[in-house]
Parts: sequence; C-alpha cells; structure tokens
Amino acid sequence: MKIYLADYAGFCFGVERAINIVKEQSHIKDNVRTLGPIIHNPQVVKQFEDNGVLVERDAEKLDCSHSVVLRSHGITKSTYEKLKKNNVDIIDATCPFVNKAHEEAAKLSGDGYDVVVLGEADHPEVKGIVSYIKGKYHIISDEKDIENIDLDSKVGLIAQTTQDREVFNRVRKLLETRAKELKVVNTICNATNLRQHAAKKLAKSVDLMLVIGGKNSGNTTRLFKICRELCTNTYHIETAGELTKDMFDNVENIGITAGASTPDFLIEEVLEYINEVNDAGEQS
Repeated sequence: MKIYLADYAGFCFGVERAINIVKEQSHIKDNVRTLGPIIHNPQVVKQFEDNGVLVERDAEKLDCSHSVVLRSHGITKSTYEKLKKNNVDIIDATCPFVNKAHEEAAKLSGDGYDVVVLGEADHPEVKGIVSYIKGKYHIISDEKDIENIDLDSKVGLIAQTTQDREVFNRVRKLLETRAKELKVVNTICNATNLRQHAAKKLAKSVDLMLVIGGKNSGNTTRLFKICRELCTNTYHIETAGELTKDMFDNVENIGITAGASTPDFLIEEVLEYINEVNDAGEQS
C-alpha cells in the first residue's frame, strides 16, 4: 500500500501558538488553568492535565489566585469582562484570526448591518463572535438556512474561521439575491482553505482516506465530510487505536489528513500502524 500525507495536515498557526503559550506559562506561573479545553483535541488536553494545567469550564470559579489561558477559539465578551472584574490573571491565546472575526462582527453591527454568521451555533468560537454583535444577527450552517430567516435590506456576512470557503461562496451568492445592500467580510483563515483544498485533491485519488482529529473538533469534522463526498471509504479517527487491519483490505492507495488541532504524534502513530500492516502483508 502507498501512503500519501496531505499538505497542511496537523497544527495550524493559531493552535500551535496557543499550545506554546500554555507550555511557557505553566513553567513560569503556578495555578495555571485553561478556560475550556485549550484546543479540541482530548489527547493534548490530557497531556496538559497530567502536567498540572487543568481545564476550568466555569469562569465564575476563577479569581485572583488563578492564571487563566484563553483558548484559541476565544471567549465571549461578557466572559472576558467577568474575568477582568474578578482580577484574574488573563493570558490571551485566542487565535489572531478569531480576534479579527470579533472585530469585523462588531464593525458590521456598529454600521447597522443585519449580520449573518456562517458557522456552528454551539461552537465556542461562534458564541464569541456573536457576543460582539449589538444588533440583529443570524447563525446559519449552510445556504439552505437562509430561506428560513427574516433579513433586513442591509446585510453583512462573516464566517467562523474554519468554515468551508465553497459553502461561504454559495451563501454569498444567495444573499446577493436577498439583500439590497450586502457587505461580505471573508473571515475564513487561509490555513483552513489550504488544508481543505489539499484534502480534496488527495481524496479524489485514493482508495481509503483517513482524517485524524478530535471528534469534538469542528474543523476536523468538516474535513471528514469534505473527504467523504469525494472518497466514500473515509474514516474520522482520533487515534491509531481505532484502526483495524480489515479497513485496509483491497486498498492500494491511502490518503491521510488531520485537523488543525491534531498533534504530530497522533499522525505518526497512524503512519506507524499502517506501516506495520504493510510489513505483515509483505511477509505473509
């Protein structure tokens, strides 16, 4: 079997930055916490917990005795204000691209636009984005949702940073027919676009596609859906422990990609497993 690893698989800039911030702060400060999981990867979060950096999900439980790292997805405006009020030592690891989405959401709202946000309503990044909108807004998951919302004549469009750019463009085109005035701000980060493009290209040419990343990771789940449309034999796995030898029956070409919050060691473990299956097949 031949193995092909997609370009841009694994940690993106924002995630790597957040991880490095946690590592650095845990060495120079005591009682370091992350507000929610620092990234959507259970294995990385577990490693930090084993080293004393615990996850706190309730901002009300944090006070001046704590140093808290804000995760790469960002937090809501009101949560940030609570932390400041409680004199918590705040270490901001929010991805700069997410901060940019906050700024654009606030600007569109301040300029009187009815803001449409393409994203997952229950995702912490989207909750953070809409918290900066003072006026009317709508959260949609794709272009089909547009027919179910009541739009003003003046509409602004932004997106969760890890959304699919093709879906974003379809939403834009449909909104052009619905709004008298449409202002589009593409807040999808370039790393997401490059990762998705590389995954699509690879999925078209292999017999089996593996997408590695947390089951709670929105960007990894989108990668899985994108790849599965092009290669029906696609699996979303968190670790090599989910692989079985029969998954590789009658497979000649294997494609591998990974979400933005997937560390290299998980990708390496998958590669090692496949190489073992390859070696066993050659010996039999």
